[in-house]
Amino acid sequence: MPEQSFGKSLVSWETWEYPKHDRSLRWYIIAGIVGTALLLYAILTASFPFAVILLMIGIIIFLSHLHDPARVVVHVTTNGVLIGHHFYGYKEVENFSVVYNPPYSKVLYLDFVSRWHPLTSIPLEEVDPNILRESLMPYVIENLARDHETLNDVLARLLKI
Repeated sequence: MPEQSFGKSLVSWETWEYPKHDRSLRWYIIAGIVGTALLLYAILTASFPFAVILLMIGIIIFLSHLHDPARVVVHVTTNGVLIGHHFYGYKEVENFSVVYNPPYSKVLYLDFVSRWHPLTSIPLEEVDPNILRESLMPYVIENLARDHETLNDVLARLLKI
């Protein structure tokens, strides 16, 4: 990591690009039945945008099954947060929160100033949340109100999507 462009690394760890779910044959059968039923409903009600969205979701799930996620390195630096090859300066980050409820959730959430940039969740793996929090607090405000996983993360984990 070139120190001059991203700043001095304060905390770093390696995590998966996206969660790899172990899906059973039963999961695929149930998902196929539900997807087919929703697709038939979309066609019968002439909701073609919904049908296209369903097909896109199916294709994405199929393609994600074909290859394993990559490992990415996350660096919290003096100038921002580097996630793989994407650098986010602290001026772009509105606040952060650490949700730590092992073994279910160990996540760093970054909320951005731009409303076009979605809330980003980064799995913490084996990082000490207190050291991470202390590293971020001089640069970004901590959102203490967010103390649970987002609904998106909970549903993605439970539904294995």
